[in-house]
Amino acid sequence: MSLPIKPADACTFDEVSLGEVMLRLDPGEGRIRTTRSFQAWEGGGEYNVARGLKKAFGMRTALVSAFVDNEVGHLIEDFIHQGGVNTDFLLWREDDGIGRSVRNGLNFTERGFGIRGAVGVPDRGNTAASQMKPGDVDWEHLFGTLGVRWFHTGGIYAALSATTADVVIEAVQAAKKHGTIVSYDLNYRPSLWKSIGGQDKAREVNREIAKHVDVMIGNEEDFTACLGFEVEGVDESISQVESGAFKAMIERAVADFPNFKVAATTLRRVITATKNDWSAVLWHDGTFYDSRKYPELEILDRVGGGDSFASGLTFGFLEFNDPQKAVEYGAAHGALASTTPGDTSMATRKEVEKQIAGGGARVVR
Repeated sequence: MSLPIKPADACTFDEVSLGEVMLRLDPGEGRIRTTRSFQAWEGGGEYNVARGLKKAFGMRTALVSAFVDNEVGHLIEDFIHQGGVNTDFLLWREDDGIGRSVRNGLNFTERGFGIRGAVGVPDRGNTAASQMKPGDVDWEHLFGTLGVRWFHTGGIYAALSATTADVVIEAVQAAKKHGTIVSYDLNYRPSLWKSIGGQDKAREVNREIAKHVDVMIGNEEDFTACLGFEVEGVDESISQVESGAFKAMIERAVADFPNFKVAATTLRRVITATKNDWSAVLWHDGTFYDSRKYPELEILDRVGGGDSFASGLTFGFLEFNDPQKAVEYGAAHGALASTTPGDTSMATRKEVEKQIAGGGARVVR
């Protein structure tokens, strides 16, 4: 059982992501409302997958996005360069001087601790990436001439505006035309949809995009809110769905969308903001694959853990084309990413494989 992935020597890129990257401003152990200093990072749900694939696993990755041509835009670009992700497909928009018509996005994020959950305050109205529209990107050149093995985008980018949803559909159709595997992380955010039609609009848009997806990623809230599949067996007090209940929901989803070749999710039991039970499950070709369990995983920064799961899963297919390896690499990489600050992974392939093999946390000298 495997996916029809194009060979590496036939493509310029192993993976390309479409999405917005914001400047993350992090108060560290403090709170946004009282801090006097922030550490700057870059982050974006779709981009984080490309960066993890490059930095942790050595894959050839690129980003399609847009920024304003000013100092903040080039700061974010510099972070992307440090992550090794190709920036040839970035679109640059003229700065209007004050950000009235177009700007770069900011994301104020505090990590949470114990009973205090993480908090995100995005400031992303009128961003350059949200104003992208069909025709802005030469997808034929990217997928047809250069060649891409795997294309990733998601529900965060699709929710930014009416035109970004159209850009996603344009991109996934072009990817499918040229035999590129398409993955999509539903990543439902109520705050992004509430002013443009709410959950009904989220379902309309995501169900249309889902028709073109090979690998669908999302938790139980994502599948319910974005695709309309209700699941029983959720304990709202701990934000956890039982593995069996999620599997039943996936079976209904793949019946509606027979184009799905893979469906996957992380399974998290939220004990506190800094302690979760963590594992993952993946469906492929009628069979479910469960990852190793990481009980009471201690978390430094949960933001980006799901994206690192997606990048580990992608690596498992690109490198081995094996669903069990994919869910194991995804779960281990997501777990490790939760132990470091920032949206993006700081793990190495060797560290991921140590966790898959059952390695512990003894000091390494």
